[in-house]
Amino acid sequence: MPKKGRTNTATESMEHSPKLAKIEAAYSHFHLDFDSADTVFESLIAPITQEEFFQTYWEHQPLLIKRDNPAIAAYYQSLFQLTDLKELSRLGIYYGRDVNVCRCVNGKKKVLNKNGKVNFMQLKKDFDENKATIQFHQPQRFKDELWKIQEKLECFFGSLVGSNVYITPQGSQGLPPHYDDVEVFVIQLEGQKHWRLYKPTVHLAREYNVESEGRIGTPTHEFMLKPGDFLYFPRGTIHQADTPIGISHSTHVTISTYQNNSWGDLLLDSMPGLVFDASRADVEFRRGVPKQQFMQVNPDDSAGRLSSLLRNLAARLESGQQLRSAEMKKDFILNRLPPFLDIEAAPLKPGGMLPNLNSQIQLAFKDHVIITLEPNEEKDYEHQDMKVLVCHSLKNSREMHMMGDDEDSDEMGRSKINGLRFPISYMEALKQILSTGIVSVKELKLNKDSDKENLVLSLWTECLIRVI
Repeated sequence: MPKKGRTNTATESMEHSPKLAKIEAAYSHFHLDFDSADTVFESLIAPITQEEFFQTYWEHQPLLIKRDNPAIAAYYQSLFQLTDLKELSRLGIYYGRDVNVCRCVNGKKKVLNKNGKVNFMQLKKDFDENKATIQFHQPQRFKDELWKIQEKLECFFGSLVGSNVYITPQGSQGLPPHYDDVEVFVIQLEGQKHWRLYKPTVHLAREYNVESEGRIGTPTHEFMLKPGDFLYFPRGTIHQADTPIGISHSTHVTISTYQNNSWGDLLLDSMPGLVFDASRADVEFRRGVPKQQFMQVNPDDSAGRLSSLLRNLAARLESGQQLRSAEMKKDFILNRLPPFLDIEAAPLKPGGMLPNLNSQIQLAFKDHVIITLEPNEEKDYEHQDMKVLVCHSLKNSREMHMMGDDEDSDEMGRSKINGLRFPISYMEALKQILSTGIVSVKELKLNKDSDKENLVLSLWTECLIRVI
């Protein structure tokens, strides 16, 4: 990293002293703690604790952590730099899909994208001469350390985690004041950036929106981010940022999560299954609506009946009715990052001992597996109405993460799930495997030994368990 104050020979000699060299060597070894998903997040917000973060800041207010640590600055700079764009352009990146070139002019976003493949010299010209911000989409597709970080954060939050890099030249601003529909974590990588945050007009917003200067008032927070600094703010927080004159450029990465992941979203997702189960069990849900119901201008008479049915659903939940997700669980597991493995490692394939009735087994990728129920449309399992679906993200595409294009979908346009389907009678045995560290195949909660062996062999073939 460049040093400040290199103006005289005394400073020059200090920079080459053995003492300073030892300090710099210690700095160079900084890295996040990848022991677990928890420790990665704790590394990002240190010295704030998890407990303090979620009690005081999460969904409540911004958090700014200023760091004056060359080790942290050097590590974060390695995540992405302006110079990385040259190599990425050689690999083949495209305007719109991978890169947006834009500038805030008179409070509005002006897009300067060209067509087709990005040419680095043209990109640099827009950057230098037109003072354009380069927004690079989802750099975790190309940068291994960001893949490693975001994969762990998806395990931590249980929600998709995306990222964008913003590179802005001096004396310029890329985006007008706006708010987002995601929780935002900002890490300053290069240079400095001047930030202003404003009171939300929509608390915990569900959509992106640009706000006018006249509407947002005065900033609630105003500060400069330097390399290694960390910023968090909740969705709905109005913000804008610019690179000051005298700073060659600013590079920061925004890591975002919790889009469409609210209680309201879960209700919308879960209600169809809850109503379906109630309709099978209670004739009141199967009674017809009043004649000409949809022809009424003010169907007030129906409100009382619907309220009664909703109270019935609430009572079912309180008495232990299982609430099952229709799409949110599957959307998460389908679209998240695959596990970060050794870059040089071969693709996953079954390995180790073949499981049998006498084996002790263990789940191999606990944070990357879910079980859920879905309708058994083919009635292929003992004529049961439901089947168990074991989904995993081991074969997901890192290259398509958060890009919105699904190259692997069925004839209905629905994404194909990596996983296995079992009779509903396998549910308790699967819960044992997912919730227990090590389990004996003999002790699985299935009546037949052949079913136990069939279950573990299927999971082993899918690389989901290992024999201990």
